Amino acid sequence: MTAPTKPPHSSSPAREHVGAAADASGADLHAPVIHWFDDHARDLPWRRPEAGAWGVMVSEFMLQQTPVSRVLPVYEQWLARWPRPADLAAEAPGEAVRAWGRLGYPRRALRLHGAAVAITERHGGDVPSDHAQLLALPGIGEYTAAAVASFAYGQRHAVLDTNVRRVFARAVRGVQYPPNATTAAERKLARTLLPDDERTAARWAAASMELGALVCTARNETCVRCPIAAQCAWRLAGKPEHDGPPRRGQTYAGTDRQVRGKLLAVLREAHAPVPQAALDRVWHEPVQRARALDGLVADGLVEPLEGGLYRLPLT
Repeated sequence: MTAPTKPPHSSSPAREHVGAAADASGADLHAPVIHWFDDHARDLPWRRPEAGAWGVMVSEFMLQQTPVSRVLPVYEQWLARWPRPADLAAEAPGEAVRAWGRLGYPRRALRLHGAAVAITERHGGDVPSDHAQLLALPGIGEYTAAAVASFAYGQRHAVLDTNVRRVFARAVRGVQYPPNATTAAERKLARTLLPDDERTAARWAAASMELGALVCTARNETCVRCPIAAQCAWRLAGKPEHDGPPRRGQTYAGTDRQVRGKLLAVLREAHAPVPQAALDRVWHEPVQRARALDGLVADGLVEPLEGGLYRLPLT
C-alpha cells in the first residue's frame, strides 16, 4: 500500500493552500481514497467478478451521461439477453436500439452493437485486454478503452470521467470544477497521480471515480465524509467559486432530443414498419418533427422504407 496521509500545513491560509496543492501528490492520496473505497463502494453488478469484461464494457457505454439508477434495470435485462458479444452481434442493430429503452443518447446502442460485431469478428467473441485493440473497436474512445482495460483487466491506465476530473480539480488544482472538455494538462496530471503498481492503479481509478460520484459531487459536496478533505487544495483555499466559462446545463423539454425520443419510442414499441402518420402524432410542430426524424435517419437509428414507412435498422 502507498504512503499514509500527511497532516496539513498549519501556517497561514495562503501558505496552507500552496502546501496542500504540493502535498496532494499521488502517494499521499492513494491510501486514504482506496481505504475509503474499500468501506463505501457500492455493490454494482458490473463490479462483480461474474460481470467479466463484456459486463464492464456494457456498463461503460450505458453510464455515459446517465445515472446509475436508470442504468441498473436496463443493464440487467441486456446481460440476460446478450451475455456475450456474439449474442448481441447476431441480432439486428435495431434490436439494440429497442432494448436501450429510454436511457437516452441511443447512438450509444448502435456503437455498442458495432463493437460487439467487431469483437466477434476480430477477437473470437472475447473482449480484448490490449488497450490498443480496445481503442480500435468502433464506438470506443479514449475513456472507454482505459476504463475497460482498468476495471475488467486490472491494468494501469488513467481513467478520466467527469467525477474523477472534478476530484482532481479540487484536491490538487484547488478549483471548483474542471474545464468543460478534458485538456492535455488534466491527462498529464492523471498520469502523474497513477500508482506504479498495476493492481493499485486499477483500484485507484475505481476509488477516485466513486469518491466523485458519492462525496465530491458537483453540488452539495460532503467534505466531512471525504477521506482527503485535510489535503484538498480547494477546501483549504476556502472553496472559491468557479470563475471559468459557464457550466453547460442540460436542457431537454422542447428540444430536438425530446422529439427524437418520442419518435424512437413509437418505433421501439412497434414490431412492424410504422407509417408516417403514426409518427406525426407524437409532436405538434411539423418542422421540428421532420428535422428530428431526418436526424434519426442520418444517424442510422431509423430506416426509411417505401410507402412512407419507418422501422428500426436491420443492418
